[in-house]
Amino acid sequence: MTYTYKGIRVNINVQGTGSPVLLLHGWGCSNEIFSGIQQVLSQNYATYNFDFPGFGVSDEPDTVWGTEEYTYMVEQFVKENNIARPALIGHSFGGRISIIFASRNDVSRVVLVDAAGIKPKRPFSYYRKVYTFKALKWLCNTFLPKKTAQKIIESRRRGAGSSDYGNASPMMRAILSKVVNEDLTCLLPKITAPTLLFWGNMDTATPLSDAKTMEKLIPDAGLVVAHGTGHFSFIENAGLFTAVIKNFFKIK
Repeated sequence: MTYTYKGIRVNINVQGTGSPVLLLHGWGCSNEIFSGIQQVLSQNYATYNFDFPGFGVSDEPDTVWGTEEYTYMVEQFVKENNIARPALIGHSFGGRISIIFASRNDVSRVVLVDAAGIKPKRPFSYYRKVYTFKALKWLCNTFLPKKTAQKIIESRRRGAGSSDYGNASPMMRAILSKVVNEDLTCLLPKITAPTLLFWGNMDTATPLSDAKTMEKLIPDAGLVVAHGTGHFSFIENAGLFTAVIKNFFKIK
C-alpha cells in the first residue's frame, strides 16, 4: 500500500491479519530486509513493513528530518489506520524510531535488533577529523571559487565519510548527520512493554555494550546474543532469529 504523509508517498508492504506488527528497517536498507520474518509473522499477525521516506521506493523528505519526524510519520499512520497496540520490530535506525514510539505509545511488545539510540563514545581522533573537515569547508567556501570549493569539499567528504554517508543523496546526508548523534538513553526507562533485544556480539556499529545498557534501563527486557554475527545479526543467523521471534510472538 502507499501511504501519503504531507505529500510524501510512503511504501508499506502489508501482509496477514490479526494483531498488528510494525517492521522498521535500518539506514540504507528497505522493507525487503525484513521480508523473511514478515512471511513468518504474517501467518498469525497483520504486518506493516515500511520503506521509510528516502529509502526503498518511498519519496525522500522535502526537509531535513530527524528521528522525531520519522517517528511522528509512523504515529500518524497508526492513528489514521486505527491500529491499536502494535508490536514493533526495529533494526538499527528503525530501532531509534521504535524506542521513541514505544516510550510514548501503548505497544504490545518491542524487538530491538542491533538498535541505534545510544550516543557512541568518540575518541579524540574522531573530533579532530570532524573539526578539521569543518575548517577545510570554511576555508574553501571563503577563499575559493564556488565550483572549485564544492569539488574539493565533495572529494574530502567521500574519502573521510562512512559508506552510508557517501552513498546518500544530499538530503539524506543532511538527515543522517542529524540523526546519527541523537542520544535516546533517557527514553529507555519509559518503555513499559516486554522488550526483546537481539544482538550480534561482533557488531561494531552498535556494539553489544549498547544492548547491555538497554537491557539494564528498559524495565522488562531480555537479551539474546547471536555469537559470531555483526550489525545484521538477524540475517547472519536467520535461524536463531526466526526461532526467537516465534517464541516471543507465540507462533507455533
